[in-house]
Amino acid sequence: MTSLRALDTTSGGLRVISEPLPGVRSVALGMWIGVGSRFERASEGGISHFIEHLLFKGTDRYAAADIAEAFDAIGGEVNAATGRDHTVVYTRVLDDHLERAFEVMADMLQRPVFRELEQERQVILEEILMYEDDPGDLVHDILGEAVFPDQPLGRPVIGTSEVIASLPEDHIRAYHAGHYTVGNVVVAASGAVAQSRLVELSERHLGGLIAGADHPVAPAAPGPPRLVLRTKPTEQVHLALGGPGLHRSDERRHAMGVLDVILGGSMSSRLFQEIREKRGLAYAVGTYSVGYADTGQVGVYLGTREDNLAEAVGIIGRELRRLAEEPVADAELQRAREHMKGRLVLGLESPATRMHRIGRAVLSGTELLELDEMVERIEAVTADDVAALAASFWDPSSFSVAAIGPNTDVVREAASRLAPELVEAA
Repeated sequence: MTSLRALDTTSGGLRVISEPLPGVRSVALGMWIGVGSRFERASEGGISHFIEHLLFKGTDRYAAADIAEAFDAIGGEVNAATGRDHTVVYTRVLDDHLERAFEVMADMLQRPVFRELEQERQVILEEILMYEDDPGDLVHDILGEAVFPDQPLGRPVIGTSEVIASLPEDHIRAYHAGHYTVGNVVVAASGAVAQSRLVELSERHLGGLIAGADHPVAPAAPGPPRLVLRTKPTEQVHLALGGPGLHRSDERRHAMGVLDVILGGSMSSRLFQEIREKRGLAYAVGTYSVGYADTGQVGVYLGTREDNLAEAVGIIGRELRRLAEEPVADAELQRAREHMKGRLVLGLESPATRMHRIGRAVLSGTELLELDEMVERIEAVTADDVAALAASFWDPSSFSVAAIGPNTDVVREAASRLAPELVEAA
């Protein structure tokens, strides 16, 4: 299948990519900025996310209410997200309203006036408190800090209350000016859109972006396995375990996706079936894998009562070891490949999914494959590929463990079933 995708660079150096999707009347538009928590010093942790909020507080031309009304008037919704290596402002609108949406979003990116800064600071402080009250989310950041200690990749994207409360306005303005630059921005769109039109809009409305310096990040430095426990009077123990994974351009990433489906990424996965369906030990159990420029992270999440924890963790350890030691059966492997292919194809029927895929790929320099190429790579994954990845990246003895719950002794006892040496070292 041949893609109609096109990539150009404007006269000012802005990268513009589109992927038309026949048969739709909508356009998914995103403006991607190469800045996230990985680019922050400890003294400014959370500033990228703070600025993302402030983009919506108005410009010289539009007050915050004007921005909301502009998108309501065209039946669209504008949103944004900040990650470890990117920030994105995005919308989906009818094709007739693309220029209006583009104009407002471009003004938000280039000319925020940082109105209501102190009010928005309080909003983020409340968001941090809400986040810290959700152990199912918080435990993943605790694990990230254990895997990548004392470095930006291990710090929470949202920042901390101490830093957010103390960030001065002049520093926030300077950070925005230094990162929202022409070489650090990508415009991406998918749906009922023509590349020539997208380039023309970019030339006209984003011409105010200035050139800026590069912002290299320090190489990731995974630490030795750690056990990190946080006491909290919760009804369940929330546990996450994992370690370093593949970087986002690694040729083995499709095999890692198949492994994830087999282990914990689907309803028929081993952990879901063994822990939830057969034994009723947990409602939530699953696995994940994420890639960055130079490294990645794999993980397992489990939320369960204290009296179920040790048995569930023992099953996790057993299944991790079995995946490396015993070849995956042909039927299980084929089911995982078909599951991954199905999710891929169904997702690519969405303009928003396509826009996010191409925008992030261009921003990060990740290889962009055609659908047929991705399917071919998935179909080529073998049982030996899965076993090799399991041995290299899913060895429980190499994992860090993070947990939030009322009783650390219960967690220690459960963790000893996974990796006794980890508990002894702690």
